[in-house]
Amino acid sequence: MGLDRIDEGRFTIAHAPRDQTLARSLLASAIARDSFPWLPRPRARVLIIIAPDRRRFEELVGPHAPEYGAAIAVPSEQRIVMQGSRAGSDAGDPRQVLRHELAHLALHEALGDLPPRWFDEGYASVSAGEWGREEVIATNLALAWRGVPSLEALEASFQGGAGQASGAYALAHRAVAELAALDPGRGLTLFFEYWRRTDGDFDAAVRSAFGLTQGDFEERWKQRTRRRYGAISLFADLTIGAVVLVVVMVPFYLVRQRRNRERLARMAEAERAAEARERASALEALLRSVGPSEDPRSPP
Repeated sequence: MGLDRIDEGRFTIAHAPRDQTLARSLLASAIARDSFPWLPRPRARVLIIIAPDRRRFEELVGPHAPEYGAAIAVPSEQRIVMQGSRAGSDAGDPRQVLRHELAHLALHEALGDLPPRWFDEGYASVSAGEWGREEVIATNLALAWRGVPSLEALEASFQGGAGQASGAYALAHRAVAELAALDPGRGLTLFFEYWRRTDGDFDAAVRSAFGLTQGDFEERWKQRTRRRYGAISLFADLTIGAVVLVVVMVPFYLVRQRRNRERLARMAEAERAAEARERASALEALLRSVGPSEDPRSPP
């Protein structure tokens, strides 16, 4: 299937004819919001391809197409591939999805390959206003069970399945938002400048911009995340404990119930046997008390 093209500003959108309305809406949104927090305005041209279906999406992305997600950015090619109007209900708002992917490109245009995966995803999420990501922290039982990971462990979490990655995106969003909150006036502006100067030394950039070590920031992020979601995590812990208790105790309960039923059945059988013996004994005693019957034909 051939794709139509629309060119405006620094954007080119390629789309199937049935996705023309979607394409124009996305283009208008991208042009209206073509700047990103704490970064210079991007200038590189961007190609946005709206795949008509999942099969074409996978073909356009190649062998590394994600099992989850509705779009992917390729910074080295200034290209974004996203699903169109036939995307599933879990694909999310396409304008927010595109904003997320454009933020990846803007970050890499400004900093190259300096940002690790957790920062890259967290920054794109914050830029796209994906505050709903934090709801995942509140409802993710795995996070409540294991606690908040280190940044190094968070980096590896994106390689898991959809469930693990969902928690990783949420924690990355929280980490970048927490880092920006260290300087309410300038956010990450100075941090980005120091990060470029130090050739990607995250610890040195954090020290210069915020007066903290990477370890200090990491501990602050973990503590504030636990404090923010602690009550919910505690409830989740209690819920998990209750489930474990049920799983462990139910078999014992069922065995005991079966034994009780068997014991009651034996008791009822014994009572019936005892009642039968009592009736037989009473009848025998009654017959003995009456004595032998007299024959009316015998002589007086």
